[in-house]
Amino acid sequence: MDEAVTSKLIRKVYGAWGSGDRGVLEAALGDRFVFTSPYDDHLDRATFFARCWPNHEQIKAIEIDKFIVCGDEAFVLYSCELKNGDRFRNVEYLTFEGGKLKSVEVYFGDPPTGVSREEYPKFLSKAHEAWRANHA
Repeated sequence: MDEAVTSKLIRKVYGAWGSGDRGVLEAALGDRFVFTSPYDDHLDRATFFARCWPNHEQIKAIEIDKFIVCGDEAFVLYSCELKNGDRFRNVEYLTFEGGKLKSVEVYFGDPPTGVSREEYPKFLSKAHEAWRANHA
């Protein structure tokens, strides 16, 4: 895929999270899309939308800080501001196939505002427990 086309698709995908436009995201994802994060192991497309997409409601703004495209792969560093004022940064490794997003692998960044690096593992554990309770 042309790197200019890939760059445009990346901007659309992250813009969809900020705007809440699920249709844009659905059009960008391939049929065999796979999502992985520290909380999610190879979610298929349907599970990704059921489990992850509702989180867009917490997002006030998302900004791509930098991305690097190399062929059908990209790394994206982004900052996210939540509606409650918290902020965080993540890096995601993306792969593309046939003009669509094939996979996303998320690497969590710094802890949210107000959580120290020392408290972060405990925070993640509690957040994961709460998330599981709400998504069981």
